[in-house]
Order: sequence, then structure tokens, then C-alpha cells
Amino acid sequence: MNKFDYLIVGCGFYGATIAQRAQELGKSVLILDKRNHIGGNAYTEKIHNINVHKYGAHIFHTSNDKIWNYVNRFGKFNKYRHKVIANYNNKLYSLPFNMWTFNQVWGITDPEEVLRKLNSQRFSGTPRNLEEQAISMVGKDIYDLLIKGYTEKQWNKKAKDLPASIIKRIPLRFSFNDDYFDDTYQGIPIDGYTSLISNMIDGCSIELSVDYINNRDYYDNLAKTVVYTGPIDRFFDYEHGHLEYRSLSFDMEVVEKNNFQGNAVVNYTNANIPYTRILEHKHFDMINDNIKTVITKEYPQNLNIDNEPYYPVNDEKNTLICNSYKKMTQNIKSKFIFGGRLAEYKYYDMHQVIGSALSTEI
Repeated sequence: MNKFDYLIVGCGFYGATIAQRAQELGKSVLILDKRNHIGGNAYTEKIHNINVHKYGAHIFHTSNDKIWNYVNRFGKFNKYRHKVIANYNNKLYSLPFNMWTFNQVWGITDPEEVLRKLNSQRFSGTPRNLEEQAISMVGKDIYDLLIKGYTEKQWNKKAKDLPASIIKRIPLRFSFNDDYFDDTYQGIPIDGYTSLISNMIDGCSIELSVDYINNRDYYDNLAKTVVYTGPIDRFFDYEHGHLEYRSLSFDMEVVEKNNFQGNAVVNYTNANIPYTRILEHKHFDMINDNIKTVITKEYPQNLNIDNEPYYPVNDEKNTLICNSYKKMTQNIKSKFIFGGRLAEYKYYDMHQVIGSALSTEI
């Protein structure tokens, strides 16, 4: 007999949301995670009373009332609004692209004049790659300053060799609104994401530092239904090949000063600077009185056995491989549910992951 109704493999937002819903229905739940902590990539850790985002910046944003009301059941959010600064040759520019940016690049204050300037530089054909897509949006000057170097070190590929879809997420505004997101609801959990997810899974059985794949026969027999949120290619023993990802490494440092850079995120868009951005975590919490601060430099890397998959490379080759794995899931859907960023090979924001988990039939 099965000991649990649900086995959840991976305790990020998808797994935690399914676990919470199952418990609310009176089901028994066992959660596994190969890391030594809950929370997945949203995991936060207190250092000098600052919630440090251990796996990169996580800003919650959504315009969906249902999702916002759901997460607020498990923690209070601050009123943080994400504003990003770009540093190119020690000159600072506002992101996403807005009237501040255009003024900083061209000294222009008239939106109509900005549009004429952009039109004079834009790529006019149908974009076939990221470079052409970016230039069709923001012109050659801004592309060279703020996109090209950052993108090529992020993906370790020439922008001409990357799909146009990667850059389509970036907003373009003809106002001085420099909020990175337009969503109605925005913020960060006051007590950190780890606390919020802990509240979501309260009452579940949890085993950490466990590699499900290496013990799947044992764990599959413990539950009626398995919810798998890990890499889909690893689940099927790479039968159709490895899916490609870009990864990150993080260099965290405690700095003996009150304020290091004055903003939560500063992107470094020069190609010759090895890191893509520096996070200063106290600004996510809007803390002003600490005598110390914590910063993290993010370095893009190729995926290997020692680091984590972060960004799926959703080109044609990888899409075909992923679709082959998705077809294989149909043969075992009576026992297994596949969901989340790695199992679906999608670049999900947190609210999208939660929305997917809330809509999953359990």
C-alpha cells in the first residue's frame, strides 16, 4: 500500500503549490529535494538581518488577482518596485528602455523626437535572430550600449545566433516610468521567500539532500501520484539527448559599508566584464540602517554536473528534443504529473509557475 497520496519531487514554487493544495484537500504529502533546503531557486537566507537571494534576484509581480491573493495567504509582501540600472563604461542608464534611457543616450526629452531617432536606426526587415529583433525595437545605439555585450556573455553565443524570442520580453516606453514591471501587484515577502514557502508546505513530510532519480523505484512505491519538477531529460535518462541550458555562479560578499551601489540590481553591459550584474540585497528589503551590506556578482556559465540549470535555450533543436520527452509523459500520466520550469523546459516567472500549479488537476 502507498504511504502517501502525493510524492512531490522538488520544493520550488510549483512543488510547494501542489503540496499545499493537496494538503488542503486532506491528502498526505511527502516532499523531496536534492538540495539541503526548501524553496528551490527562490530560497532566501538571512545574513546580517538581510534576506539574501541565494540564486539570483526574485521579484514577485502579477496582475492576476487569484495568484496575488493566494501568495498573500502565506506571507506579507513589501512594496518594492523593481528598477534596474545598467552600467556601461561607468556611465549609468535606466532600464527598461524609457525616456530616462533615451535622454541618457541621446540627450533627447521629446518622445516624438525619440521615435524619429529610433526609426532612423531600426532594422526594417523581419527579424531572424536576437540582434535583428533588438535593433528593430531600440535601434543600433542602444543595442550596442545596453544589449549586445550583456546578451552575448549571458548566452555565450553571438546575438546573431540566438532566437529573436529571447529579447521580446523587454518593455519599451515613451514615458519616464522606469518600473521594470507593469504588473498591478509587485513586492517581495517581508520575511523572505523561504519563510513563505515554509508556510505553504507546513504539515508536509519533507526529506532534503535526496536525489529522487537515484532512488526512484523506492520512492515511487511510497505514493499514488508523483509530481516531478526536475529536469525532464534526466527523468527519461536522456533517451532523446540532453536539453541545453545556461547556468550561473554566484560570488557573494559581505561589504563593510552601509550602501554599496544604491540599487538592488545593476547590470554590467560591457562584454569584457565577466559578470552580468551585481545584486545588493538590502535594497530588495528597503533596509537603510545596516552598517553592513551583502552583494552578489552573477557569472554566466555553461551547464555542467557541478552547477544548476537556469535558462533553457529554446531554439529549434532543443524544442524538438523537449517535445519528444513530452510525448513520453503521456504514457505514464496516470501516475506522474510533470510541472515547473525544468520539467516543462520553460522560462517561467514565479507567478507563472504558481498559476500553472493552481490550474493543474490533482
